[in-house]
Amino acid sequence: MSSSVPRLVVAAPSSGSGKTTVATGLMAAFAARGLAVSPHKVGPDYIDPGYHTLATGRVGRNLDAYLCGPELIGPLFAHGARGCDLAVVEGVMGLYDGAAGEGELASTAHVAKLLRAPVVLVVDASSQSRSVAALVHGFASWDPEVRVGGVILNKVGSDRHEELLREALDAAGVPVFGVLRRVAQVDTPSRHLGLVPVAERRGEAGVAVAAMAAQVADGCDLEGLMGLARGAGAVPGAAWDAAEALVSSPPPPLPVPSLQGVGPLRPPASGAAAPGPPLRPERPRPQAPDGLVGVRDGLRPQTPDGLEGVGYGLRPQTPNRLEGVQDGLHPQTPERPVVAVAGGAAFTFSYAEHTELLAAAGAEVVVFDPLRDERLPDETCGLVIGGGFPEVYGGELSANESLRKDVAAFAERGGPVAAECAGLLYLGRELDGLPMCGVLDVTARMSERLTLGYRDAVAVSDSVLAVAGTRMRGHEFHRTVVEPGAGAAPAWGVRTPRPRVEGFVQRGVHASYLHTHWASEPGVARRFVERCRTS
Repeated sequence: MSSSVPRLVVAAPSSGSGKTTVATGLMAAFAARGLAVSPHKVGPDYIDPGYHTLATGRVGRNLDAYLCGPELIGPLFAHGARGCDLAVVEGVMGLYDGAAGEGELASTAHVAKLLRAPVVLVVDASSQSRSVAALVHGFASWDPEVRVGGVILNKVGSDRHEELLREALDAAGVPVFGVLRRVAQVDTPSRHLGLVPVAERRGEAGVAVAAMAAQVADGCDLEGLMGLARGAGAVPGAAWDAAEALVSSPPPPLPVPSLQGVGPLRPPASGAAAPGPPLRPERPRPQAPDGLVGVRDGLRPQTPDGLEGVGYGLRPQTPNRLEGVQDGLHPQTPERPVVAVAGGAAFTFSYAEHTELLAAAGAEVVVFDPLRDERLPDETCGLVIGGGFPEVYGGELSANESLRKDVAAFAERGGPVAAECAGLLYLGRELDGLPMCGVLDVTARMSERLTLGYRDAVAVSDSVLAVAGTRMRGHEFHRTVVEPGAGAAPAWGVRTPRPRVEGFVQRGVHASYLHTHWASEPGVARRFVERCRTS
């Protein structure tokens, strides 16, 4: 079985060229024509997919060949794009930029080849004319397996400027699919970790996306781009399926290593979770619907990344609960353990596949908002707190003392808690001097230094997520510092860029700066839900 959905990869020579504006504008413009558009983002970024969701009414999904492995790119793409008329994939950084020191791995070019998709190169033409042909020729000829199907010229200054650019590219034999002028209202505000997420500026983001759609529809040849997309080759293999991903037998974990420069990794603390069935780095197959399975929110309709009302009039919103999914491991019972997932404006970083895997493993996923809700959802058996911006909402999070105490009491009882990055900060004693949940005896503060990059990691301690020795790849992206950086039972031994241990395993808590993608290790969700059933 293969996917033949028409598709385009929107790339650029470098960051800042206008990929997000063009990709989001294309998604919204095609959706406004009545097409079902599947939005995707190369790399680990959580923020751009929020704008993609707003543009299309469908969940934005990441395609990261480092976090998930190249073999999962096609299946994950097919999972998200099933039943769609078109898929638009926004690239990351420059076309050939990937994981540091890993060649083409996880670059936009790598993903384009895996998807057999044509590339549309977005070029910032603001400071060049005839030289644009040399630039585009270099990118088009660098790797003969990458098909650069044409360009969209961005930030063009005048009609005369456009004429010079078109003449140069015509001579080079490169099609021009669009010319965009600078428009102020398309600009989107940024801060210390990139664009401000949609969940924090719903109204303004809706206006910006509508403006992107109008600009792209006016300046680009949509028919020509659709024709280019139809020329994509079929992606071999079956679509990823959360339930099937959980069924396969896992291999034994790796030995717990000693990391050079940090000494032997510490053994699990006495309160760490008992070892369970080992996890598998096996890769998943076919497909559940695009909506989330077994998900409810007793307060507000919500998408997995905490976005409310993502349609914004462009397309109807996909429902976020579908009933009756069997997980292949346990019989369906009325006692599906409730897993509370933090959402809202402060916690917007989450991959859709995480909630799909939790639901397929037998959980009922309930989204709650730590800024608004004064207690955890009824019958909570597990708690997932992903990434986001608690540093921006520190005052409000701290003021919600009732919820902070509820979270602390849940963790004290040994309830399973999985926290990444922002979740780690929220579980600490304080953040920038403001009281947090106090589950972990750590303090956190903002830093001027950006910590960013892929990480190769091994689980150090048995936990609610992983058996010691389980190898996973992750990503760090923050401007905060936690002191201390690791507990008596660390979560991970990180092998790149320098050997170190980090994170905390304490009772049922697994907390770390590391963002991981559970599709690469579906047993994480299975193990977590098993612990929820028995806690």
